[in-house]
Amino acid sequence: MNTHSLKLLLILLTITFPSTQCDDDLVDQICKKTPFYDLCISTLKSNSNGRDVKGLASVMADTMLSNATDTLSYIRAEINRTPDPKIERALAYCAELYIPVVKYNLPQAIDALSKGQFEFAADGISDAAKEADSCEKMISWSQELAALSDRNKLIHNLSDVAVAIVKILLKG
Repeated sequence: MNTHSLKLLLILLTITFPSTQCDDDLVDQICKKTPFYDLCISTLKSNSNGRDVKGLASVMADTMLSNATDTLSYIRAEINRTPDPKIERALAYCAELYIPVVKYNLPQAIDALSKGQFEFAADGISDAAKEADSCEKMISWSQELAALSDRNKLIHNLSDVAVAIVKILLKG
């Protein structure tokens, strides 16, 4: 193999198998443009291999869907556990908010991302944060629901990060 062929092979390998350093650099650059750098880094570092900006946005949206699904399961379990009718009503309200997020908003946003429909994706992701905020307003009076409050804040913050990444795609 001559020198020219070897250089071409190295270039192709570099393109085909990007180094982790490049992935880490991209994640760092992207996360610096989001409102919650540490959350962005912790979410994307382990899931960024070979992904471009669109792929990172998808990872964030998938993470949101996973967290929202877990939150809905948590709410349903708390509804069954609580003897307090006031807490049960607040939880039922939150469940009604999270159901469309899990079944429609985030899956449609993820699909829109894959199709390059970034504005629609950003809207769906933002809707998830709005629903989490509405749930938060309903439960903020209860110390017993502090764990749900933490979950709502995480969904909101993940949404802010995901939307910031999608906005990078809109500019590009």
